[in-house]
Amino acid sequence: MIERQIAEELKVALWQVEAAVKLIDEGNTIPFIARYRKEATGQLNDEQLRDLSERLEYLRNLADKKKQVLASIEEQGKLSDELRAQIEAATTMVAVDDLYRPYRPKRRTRATDARDKGLQGLADILLLQETDDPKKEAEAFVDPEKGAKDVTEALQGAKDIIAEQISDTADFRTYIRKLTFDKGILYSEGKSEESDVYDMYKAFSSAVCKLQGYRVLAINRGEAEKVLSVRIEAPADDILRYLEKKVITRKNEAVKPLLSEAIADSYTRLIAPSIEREIRNQLTENAEDGAIKVFNKNLEQLLMQPPIAGKVVLGWDPAFRTGCKLAVVDATGKVLYTVVIYPTAPQNKVEEAKRILKQVIKKFGVELISVGNGTASRESEQVIVELLKEIPEKVSYAIVNEAGASVYSASKLATEEFPNFDVGQRSAASIARRLQDPLAELVKIDPKAIGVGQYQHDMNQKKLGESLSGVVEDCVNRVGVDLNTASASLLSYISGINKTLAKNIVDYREANGSFRDRRELLKVPKLGPKAFEQCAGFLRIRDGRNVLDNTSVHPESYPAANALLTKLGYNTADVKSGGAMGMRKKAGDVRKLAAELGIGEITLNDIINELEKPSRDPREDAPQPILRSDVLSMEDLKPDMILKGTVRNIIDFGAFVDIGVHQDGLVHISELSDRFVKHPLDVVKIGDIVEVKVLSVDLKRKRIQLSMKGLGGK
Repeated sequence: MIERQIAEELKVALWQVEAAVKLIDEGNTIPFIARYRKEATGQLNDEQLRDLSERLEYLRNLADKKKQVLASIEEQGKLSDELRAQIEAATTMVAVDDLYRPYRPKRRTRATDARDKGLQGLADILLLQETDDPKKEAEAFVDPEKGAKDVTEALQGAKDIIAEQISDTADFRTYIRKLTFDKGILYSEGKSEESDVYDMYKAFSSAVCKLQGYRVLAINRGEAEKVLSVRIEAPADDILRYLEKKVITRKNEAVKPLLSEAIADSYTRLIAPSIEREIRNQLTENAEDGAIKVFNKNLEQLLMQPPIAGKVVLGWDPAFRTGCKLAVVDATGKVLYTVVIYPTAPQNKVEEAKRILKQVIKKFGVELISVGNGTASRESEQVIVELLKEIPEKVSYAIVNEAGASVYSASKLATEEFPNFDVGQRSAASIARRLQDPLAELVKIDPKAIGVGQYQHDMNQKKLGESLSGVVEDCVNRVGVDLNTASASLLSYISGINKTLAKNIVDYREANGSFRDRRELLKVPKLGPKAFEQCAGFLRIRDGRNVLDNTSVHPESYPAANALLTKLGYNTADVKSGGAMGMRKKAGDVRKLAAELGIGEITLNDIINELEKPSRDPREDAPQPILRSDVLSMEDLKPDMILKGTVRNIIDFGAFVDIGVHQDGLVHISELSDRFVKHPLDVVKIGDIVEVKVLSVDLKRKRIQLSMKGLGGK
C-alpha cells in the first residue's frame, strides 16, 4: 500500500498521509492544504506535503511500471509466480529494471547471434557442469552452413550466452552494484596540464560512498567540458570471486576454465560498464537532490527577506562604459524618474554625477540608495560614500544581490511593465524595488536565474524548475498578497491561480477599479468556486467592506470568526485598530470554545492568532539589511579584523558573506562554528547579519577567507 510506505518513510501517521493524498487527488494545492486543512492532515506543513506529493508521484509511477513489466513478461509466456512476487515486492525503479532485464527486447548482441546459431543448448550443458568433455559436447552443435563453423566457435558462442545470462541475473547485479558503491574508488584525471578551475580534480580520488555532492557536480562539469577523464575502480577480484561461487557450483576441472572465462567476460564487458553508469547516474541524482535542497532553502530565505516599506528609494544599476543607470521609485514602487550618470571609468565624470545625484535626492526626497552588486558596484559605492558626506539629507545605502536583474529587464514581462524604458532603466527600477519588497520583485524572475545555489545549470532543469517554483509558491502564500496592487507575476503564484487567471484578475481590476470584497473574485472570468476556495485566504483587501478580507482568515471561516468576536465582546473595528490583542486570554478553554463554534481547535487557534495581529508579515522576524554609509576595499582588510556582514549565498562547503568590499568572503564549513557543523544551513541562512573575523586576503586571486569561530555565533 503506497500510503503506508509513505507514512513509514516520512515518519507520520497513516491517517495523515491518507488525508493528504485524498486532498491532493481532489485538486487542492499544497499551500491551501498546509494552511487551511490542518485538522484533516494533523498539521503537516508545506515541506512535508511537498515531500509526500513527490513520493506519491514516484510510487504511483513505480506501480504503473510494474504493471507494464508484468504484462510484457506474461505476454512472452515467461511469468512465474516467483518472478511476479519479486517484481511486486521491488521498491525502486532500478530493482524492477534488473528483474525485467532478461525479458526486455534487446538489440542484437553476441549472445543473440549465438542463440540464432542454436547454441543455447550447449550453454545449458556447460552450466550443468556434468560433462567431462566440453569439446565433444560442442561437436554436436557445429553446423558450418547455419551455425557454428567449428568447435571453437561453438564454445565461444556458448560462453557469450552464459556471460549475458550472468549479466541479466538481478541478484548478481544488486550485489555488485552495492559492493561497487561501498568499496569502489572514483578517479578523475586532467587531460591537460594547463591551470584552470578544475586543478584540484586533475589528480583526484575518493571512495564512491564518501563522495560529496558538490564534488560530483564539479567533476561532471569538468568531464562534460572534456577537461577531466573519470572512472570508477571497483573491487573486481571480490566481485569475480562472488560470481564464481554463484555460478561454478561443482568441481569439474573440464568445465571450470570455460565458465571462469565467461564470468570474467560478463563482468568486464557487460556488468562493469553498466554498473559504473548506473552508479554515476545515482551519484549525480543524489548530488542534484542535495543541491536542489540547498538551492530551495537559499531561495526561500532570499524571498523571505524583510521589506523596507515606506521609503523613497534610488535604484542604482552600476556599470563602466555604458554608465550607471538610476531609477527613483516612490514608497509604493512607482517609478518617478530615471537618469544615466558616468562616474566610473572610462568617463570618470564624478563631479557631474554628484551634482545630478544631489538634485535628484533633494527633489524626490530619496531616503535610501539600493546598489546592485555587479560590475562597477564598489566603484559606484565609493562615489556614494563621498556624496553622503557632502549632503545635508540623511541618506543610507545598501548593496543588493542583482542576480537575475538583467534577465528580468530583457523579458517580455519587463517590456510590458515599462514599455518606454530601456533595459538599463528597467534593471535600476528592479534593483530599487528589491530593497522595498524582495518577494514581490523576485517573483518576476525565473527562480533559476536568481543564483543562490551551485551548479544549477548542470542539473535536471525540469526537476530544478518545479522544485524552485514550489518554494516561490510557498513563500508567496505564506506572506499573502494585496489583491489590489499585486502584479500578475505575484498573483500567478497564489494557490489556485494560474497565469491566465492572474492576468484576468489584473484586467478586471483595471476595468472595474479596486476589489472591495473577496467574493467579487467570483466575477473574474474563468475564476470558479474551486479556484476561489484555493486562493481567497491568501489574498488581502485593505480598507475593504469586511475587515476579515485583510486577514488570512478564510471566507469559509467567517461565520466562526464573527461568532468568536461576538462571544468575546469584540467587533470588526477592534480587529482593524489592533484592539483584539487580549483575545487569546479571554478565550479561555480553546478546545471547549472550538466545540461551541463548530470548528476545529487548530483552526480556532489560527483565527485567534490572526485577529490579534491581522495581516502580520512573517518576514518581520528576519534581520533587516545592513544600511551602510562608508566603504572598505580589499586592501583595507587585515587578518584578525572583526566585521559585520550579510550572508549572500550558502553552498555545501561554506557560506559567502558580503563584508562591504568588492569580493564576498568565504566562511568555510570548518570555520562556521566552534562546534561540529554537518551542513552550513544548520548554522546560517541567507540574509543573516553575522560577525566575521578576517583570516586571510589573497588580492591576486581575489579571495577572502573568513571565520565565525569564537564570535558568539551559533
